[in-house]
Amino acid sequence: MQNEVENFNVEAVNSGLKKKRPSLYAARKKIFPKRAYGSFRRLKWIIMAVTLSIYYLTPWLRWDRGSFAPDQAVLVDLANRRFYFFFIEIWPQEFYYVAGLLIMAGLGLFLITSVAGRVWCGYTCPQTVWVDLFLVVERFFEGDRNQRMALDKAPWTLSKIWKRVAKHSTWLVIAILTGGAWIFYFADAPTLLGQLVHFDAPSVAYSTIGILTATTYIFGGLMREQVCTYMCPWPRIQAAMLDENSLVVTYNDWRGEPRSRHQKKAIAQGLPVGDCVDCKACVAVCPMGIDIRQGQQLECITCALCIDACNGVMERVGRDRGLISYATLSDYNANMARAKDAEGHIVPSKVRDATGKLRDGFVHFRWREMVRLRTLIYLGIWLLIGLLMVASLATRDRLGAAVAHDRNPLYVRLSDGSIRNGYTLKISNMVTVPRDFSVSISGLTGATLELPGVVMRDDRSVVLRAEPDRVLTQRVLVIAPTEALAEPRHEFTFVISDVNGGERTTIDAVFEAPEDVAR
Repeated sequence: MQNEVENFNVEAVNSGLKKKRPSLYAARKKIFPKRAYGSFRRLKWIIMAVTLSIYYLTPWLRWDRGSFAPDQAVLVDLANRRFYFFFIEIWPQEFYYVAGLLIMAGLGLFLITSVAGRVWCGYTCPQTVWVDLFLVVERFFEGDRNQRMALDKAPWTLSKIWKRVAKHSTWLVIAILTGGAWIFYFADAPTLLGQLVHFDAPSVAYSTIGILTATTYIFGGLMREQVCTYMCPWPRIQAAMLDENSLVVTYNDWRGEPRSRHQKKAIAQGLPVGDCVDCKACVAVCPMGIDIRQGQQLECITCALCIDACNGVMERVGRDRGLISYATLSDYNANMARAKDAEGHIVPSKVRDATGKLRDGFVHFRWREMVRLRTLIYLGIWLLIGLLMVASLATRDRLGAAVAHDRNPLYVRLSDGSIRNGYTLKISNMVTVPRDFSVSISGLTGATLELPGVVMRDDRSVVLRAEPDRVLTQRVLVIAPTEALAEPRHEFTFVISDVNGGERTTIDAVFEAPEDVAR
């Protein structure tokens, strides 16, 4: 007897012989964000103006450090391995200050995200700032949302070609200026500009401008929201930073549902009606093209333009502002519980009274929710690192020294029987004026100094001049009589001190001698 065989309703993914296989790539749907008006949009304009001004103008600021140091306020001097930031100068061995700044930046991002979600993404991220700038250019040449959509569908005419060429040309100019501004941080800006104009600049300068021009134009003008959705890792990390008391842009469906585009007719018919008129103004202004009414989404950058759009609509229909607002999950859940009936349905009459006013008891934004243990811990660590860095900067020495023993030979026996060791001494003069340093030795009885090519005042110490903001490298010979050497290895100290100041540093060294030196 043959067993019954179950048939499965399934189709192979590669069954392309009978019909066309589905595409694995979904084409991008163009987004035409409408210009928003309101307090958050004004805040974004201010932040965009400030951040762009800082980026483009900072390399041109001057800071007088004297005649021996560059006068550019902010400069990453790769040739001399220095970082200048106004009155602060960072040497390579002080890179831990840069590491501290990066740690503070990371903790600051954690703090801001735990308080108010992705406000960094929505207001100060370079991708957001340049996309906003490119949208300003696009609206200038092509109009607002409806005009741009119509132009996109229109056939190619002289008018359309002119608008597109003007828009993309302006984008390219902005992109070139962006790449150009970046390289000015790594060389004297006026000098490098002259070299660029006369085509005398290093090839790396032109290649850097080309790369940054391409990335700015492509990311800010062509890809836009795709960078945030597919390339940026932060949307996938931010969930770990949020908790039930984090402020995020929220559609308050406890007062918005049920939606109705014809509220007056629905009310006349006795139907339950929420505040949302389903105008989709929030979707029209969203630079990511999402509908915030569907809840928190990976694409949302918390720019709050949907709040501005919705507030404008609420004012026109005579409703309270805040249908879309910054809210915490805990407050949202409390309001939802108050607005629902026993079966879990939102009841508008539980939200508003007979006069249309919101009933008491619903929770709105409270500043004290921002202050909680988690944010205090982030803030405390952030401040602690900052204070430690400031204290370290204020008390750091501006004199550095290092010594290296000759590797071959370790020692030389002189004709009189004494032993000579060779060393390479490096003295870092970390200020912008020349300084004289006294070099002497301690802990090696009877030892004398000898510096090839240097006229010495005595055989126990010598004065060396170090150029400003430079490292002085000097060959040093230490000679010790055999009677002063009780063992093959003897520890002693180089002492370096500023002749005209109070700075002083010591370096431990080892004097090598033959095994039979004590016999």
